[in-house]
Amino acid sequence: MVSELVRAELRRVDWASLECGCGDSAEHVPLLIEGIITAETPRDMIGYTLDGHIEEGTIIFECTPPAVGVIMAALAGDLSTLARDVLLQTLSFVAAGSGGYGLDGKDERLSDRCRRRAQEGFWVLIQIGLTGTAEDAETAANICEYFELGGDKAAFYQAELRERMHAKTKRGRRV
Repeated sequence: MVSELVRAELRRVDWASLECGCGDSAEHVPLLIEGIITAETPRDMIGYTLDGHIEEGTIIFECTPPAVGVIMAALAGDLSTLARDVLLQTLSFVAAGSGGYGLDGKDERLSDRCRRRAQEGFWVLIQIGLTGTAEDAETAANICEYFELGGDKAAFYQAELRERMHAKTKRGRRV
């Protein structure tokens, strides 16, 4: 189910005015995000991917920053493990590619806009990392590191997440 918070974040954006990674307008991105959020099985997700739309490997696009805001809103809610994993992985690719892309129309780097949107959900990422699987902890730590999230708290929480990941792995079970 798509939460009201996610629906509001989707409505906040004029998707048709943004360029998508596929070369068209990003008008179809909300449908892709909703398809991922509502999928109950991997089969339900067929045809719903953000790869090539909001990121391509680690390349980001004009529609990426608002999509990061929607992803952060979705991660704050109740998601299936499948949807959470896909959204975290997408966010991880975006974060890894946040290095040095060009300026958008407002003279601000796309990567800076993505970082700012992700920073708004810093506590959501930390919560997922501290309560999820070892892989969730590792992914959350990587996202925080790549995006340089957390300010003064960053080193502490990244260490906490990495310790959680190692502790769960050492016990022989990556839960």
